[in-house]
Amino acid sequence: MKFTLSWLKEHLETDAGLDEICTRLTEIGLEVEDVDDKAVFKPFVIARVVSAEKHPQADRLKVLMVDTGSEAPVQVVCGAPNARAGLIGAFAAPGTYVPGIDVTLAVGNIRGVESHGMMCSEKELQISDSHDGIIDLPEDAPVGQSYAAYAHLDDPLIEINLTPNRPDCTSIHGIARDLAASGLGTLKTRPAPSFAIEAETPVKLTLDLDDPKLCPGFALRLVRGVRNGPSPRWMQQRLLAIGLRPINALVDITNYMTFDQGRPMHVFDAAKVKGNLTVRRAREGETVLALDQREYKLGPNNVVIADENGIESIGGIMGGEHSGCDENTVDVLIESALWDPMNIAKSGRALGIITDARYRFERGVDPEYMVPGLERTTELVLELCGGTPAKAEIVGYKGYEPKIVDFPYSEVKRLTGLDVSNEESNTILTRLGFTVSGSGERVSVAVPSWRPDVDGKADLVEEVMRIHGVDNIKPAPLESHAAVNAKILTTLQIRSRLAKRALAARGMLEAVTWSFIPEDQAKLFGGGSPALKLANPIAAEMSDMRPSLLPGLLSAAQRNADKGYGDVALFEVSGTYENDRPDGQRRVAGGIRRGTASLAGAGRAWSNAAKGGGKPVDVFDAKADALAVIEACGLPMGNIQIEQGGPEWYHPGRSGTIKMGPKVVLGYFGEFHPLTLESLDVSGALCGFEVYVDAMPEAKRKATRTKPALELSPFQLVRRDFAFVVDKTVEAGAIVKAATGADRKLVTSVNVFDIFEGASVGDGKKSVAIEVQIQPVERTLTDEDFEALTQKIVASVMKFTGGVLRS
Repeated sequence: MKFTLSWLKEHLETDAGLDEICTRLTEIGLEVEDVDDKAVFKPFVIARVVSAEKHPQADRLKVLMVDTGSEAPVQVVCGAPNARAGLIGAFAAPGTYVPGIDVTLAVGNIRGVESHGMMCSEKELQISDSHDGIIDLPEDAPVGQSYAAYAHLDDPLIEINLTPNRPDCTSIHGIARDLAASGLGTLKTRPAPSFAIEAETPVKLTLDLDDPKLCPGFALRLVRGVRNGPSPRWMQQRLLAIGLRPINALVDITNYMTFDQGRPMHVFDAAKVKGNLTVRRAREGETVLALDQREYKLGPNNVVIADENGIESIGGIMGGEHSGCDENTVDVLIESALWDPMNIAKSGRALGIITDARYRFERGVDPEYMVPGLERTTELVLELCGGTPAKAEIVGYKGYEPKIVDFPYSEVKRLTGLDVSNEESNTILTRLGFTVSGSGERVSVAVPSWRPDVDGKADLVEEVMRIHGVDNIKPAPLESHAAVNAKILTTLQIRSRLAKRALAARGMLEAVTWSFIPEDQAKLFGGGSPALKLANPIAAEMSDMRPSLLPGLLSAAQRNADKGYGDVALFEVSGTYENDRPDGQRRVAGGIRRGTASLAGAGRAWSNAAKGGGKPVDVFDAKADALAVIEACGLPMGNIQIEQGGPEWYHPGRSGTIKMGPKVVLGYFGEFHPLTLESLDVSGALCGFEVYVDAMPEAKRKATRTKPALELSPFQLVRRDFAFVVDKTVEAGAIVKAATGADRKLVTSVNVFDIFEGASVGDGKKSVAIEVQIQPVERTLTDEDFEALTQKIVASVMKFTGGVLRS
């Protein structure tokens, strides 16, 4: 929301300066986002052309001697056709930045003649688009004085960042009302418009709607005999300052009312309207050419204003080109209506139209200002364009029934900690337009029509707090407890943080991807159910809640690759969705690696081979990442089981499932199925994983947080190697598990270090070599002890896998 300081002071009687006003705006919750003090216009001065001679080397140029009011006349080369002796205009000296052409002036040499500055046009000072000649001021313009002050170009521009719940401050009048309530000046009130009415408005209006909420009220007035030329300079300057292009007086008046009063208006050229007007739902397939010169295809979800010719306006969003007002308009119909905020928001989003009217109607405008807004607009039309107004046609509006909120004054202290007296709370609410009735510690508060955001007592507390001053809340330390505090975060929150830390430590970068993905991608990863489709997606390709983190991460990796960064490792810890119930939302740690982005580092084999890098990522990189997450979350790794294979989006022979016990699935990892990558339009060496953080069982609560004493064996660790011949279908993990279970007291670790297949071990067979670590704890083991343990290991492997010791 933008406005100039002088525009604000038309509504606020105050002596406060720019800095004080900006500070107060932020203090009361209207955060100032930017301030343009117009310092760029300060160097321009009013100057008189003393003489104008023909340039000796150019027919279209003139050499001017310019009196700037401070020194001897300066020489300026100028090509403007209206440059002449005696002209008074705006002069820019060398070193001045000219905003309209984005140039900083220097002493120039034009066709052999030096030029010490520039006489400026309106376009060069961003006053208008006119650059046919230089600015020509009246004879009484004060030479040597600031042109910015003379032309009111030094009016500071303020921009505030409005939150969606403050529709009352989408107008300059509303902002002034808040400032006045805070004690910074007095709100100015304008006398009610007064003008003579002649005859009835001949165009009648019908509300043909199945739901009255779609258009709760509509006011219409005909003004005959208007002269629709350019709007006055003061209005054009204000509109230009906030980024709006002046068009003509009638259109400029509606734009002015939108910002001045927060009341979007619309004008129809009455001569182009055939018959009466009807507010109705659009019919399927109807089209309208809007004022932005684009044709929109409408449907029953859109509310329109139509006549016998068809649609003339998309209600509350944008008018139609056919009935727009131009310089030939003589009779004008002025519209002031109310629209359903939800319908406006949905229609505007579906059509892709963003307008100042939509911005206000979808947040809620003041219903009680519908008719006064029509009166004020009529007054401006009569003042600037002339004409004769007819009686207003008002349909549908049933008046405003204020919400009554039961408000205990004690809520202010309870919710904010502020000590605000009942009298001050009452005064603040009254200044903001609320009506307080009753006495004692509990009162009834009637909400004004311009505050649709206020719904309960907490909202009233917020109003009191922001006007009293959030800065009055004193900082205070948290209370100290005698006992040691219990943990603040939940186990899931702690594990989510640990997972992020572990993956970041492995060289992966955190990504934040959309929770919405296309339907075809959702189906590709096990989702796509109707229950998870969005009723109102922000884009057609974001139609479904994601069943997996992998589609977003794979797409992000491909975008990086398309920009030349092919070796990327990304992770995300966030939510996925299996159904629309609370238990259907999972907490997942997922990640992908692309190209050569392994833990050893990305790069080419010839530059990084010594560190183990330079190789394309594979299933084992994904497995290591997934296990790192599980280990970081504190699960006992000895209980983790790996099974071959995973969901259908993984490569069937290069993927695995991580389990804890036979039923608890902790996650999946692997390389991706070629068809999956093809469907996503993704290429390259890729692997990934997903670990279900919420599926990890809680650790058993211990009686104490004290760690047990460290017990180290005084006896030497012994390592023995075994090679077993097993069927090719036997997993190496089964051999590891069998060897570990042979004697859990002595066997502390089992690692696979070689797998061999060949004719020497037989068809359909393979040799799996393992290293077994044996840690004596009570005494040094004898040869007989080792032989007995060896026999137990061989017997255990044979029992559970069918493997025999390789000879």
